[in-house]
Amino acid sequence: MSLVAFGNITDFGTNQQFVQHVLSMDTTFKDPDLMWRAVESPAVQNAAYVTVIAWETLTASVLLAATWFWITGLRRDAYDLARAASTVGLVMMLLLFGMGFLAIGGEWFAMWQSSDWNGLDAAARNVALAVFTLLVVHLPGMRRAGAARP
Repeated sequence: MSLVAFGNITDFGTNQQFVQHVLSMDTTFKDPDLMWRAVESPAVQNAAYVTVIAWETLTASVLLAATWFWITGLRRDAYDLARAASTVGLVMMLLLFGMGFLAIGGEWFAMWQSSDWNGLDAAARNVALAVFTLLVVHLPGMRRAGAARP
């Protein structure tokens, strides 16, 4: 997530074009029954893009904090804070890529119809990664050798 946010901040224009094309639905089949959904206002498109970048940055910050909590938890065998922070960050990823890109971008704005501006594969990879990691984070913990058993 840090790399995603960094890339969008330092190369603002590339993905800004992506968001503009998806929201304006200008590379879809242009079905009149769907085109009423198009957002053609550059101000609204840019606001949406800045919101995505802010969400990515916040998600990256939460996941970096979670990583620090995992590292420091290794010394104390204390993972509750790390697990909680990871859960928050990974759910934030799921909201961005699952709800934001797959559901809203892919279905509401018919991104699946575009051969040029289609981010569904990348979004699906991020959803799969977040779900897998969330499952691993919530696996039952293993006790260290010699630790007291209840």
